[in-house]
Amino acid sequence: MAQNYIRTLFTDAARALQEQAGSRAVYARMEQGGNGSPDLLGKKEAMFLAARDSFYIASVTADGWPYVQHRGGPAGFLRMLGGNRLAFADYRGNKQYISTANLQADPGVSLFLMDYPNQRRLKILGRAKTVALDQDPELVRSLVDADYEAVPERIFVIDVIGFDWNCPQHITPRFTEAEVAAAVTPLTAELEQLRAEVAQLRSRLDVSKPGR
Repeated sequence: MAQNYIRTLFTDAARALQEQAGSRAVYARMEQGGNGSPDLLGKKEAMFLAARDSFYIASVTADGWPYVQHRGGPAGFLRMLGGNRLAFADYRGNKQYISTANLQADPGVSLFLMDYPNQRRLKILGRAKTVALDQDPELVRSLVDADYEAVPERIFVIDVIGFDWNCPQHITPRFTEAEVAAAVTPLTAELEQLRAEVAQLRSRLDVSKPGR
């Protein structure tokens, strides 16, 4: 667990509850060290992001209500720009614009990214802003996939301040249609080969029977 993630989310109330649960000593050791600077994304995180085609993003309304929304796109559409900055093309959805509006009052966001087959999850904290498509054409070109059918409406840019990798406990493995097909295709091919061999064997047996 990265230190700045802990500093940001471990309030006095959370520490008090940890004390009651008997886990405070462990987390206190995790809090030690570091200089308060953002947790730096690395190669492990870059590889994980490159394989994700969706995530959940949480923001807060001007009235203080938390709001969680799903974002999707082609695999790797959430990209690292360097300098601990992420960005993604926000594709057209239901046109409620709640997440986009929330950033006008509070730029704080939390991202939740899942890898169900491998029972992994990555949580990211950051401060986000939106960029109009005509505001930074070069950035737009680097983020928009021309082969993806959805229409981009804006760009989200997120400065990461902390992240955390979670344990696999209670994550049920789930697989996409493509992942299931990749696993089943070799078995299907092997089954067809066995069927062909059995058919050939039966044909030979029929030919060798008396009276044939």
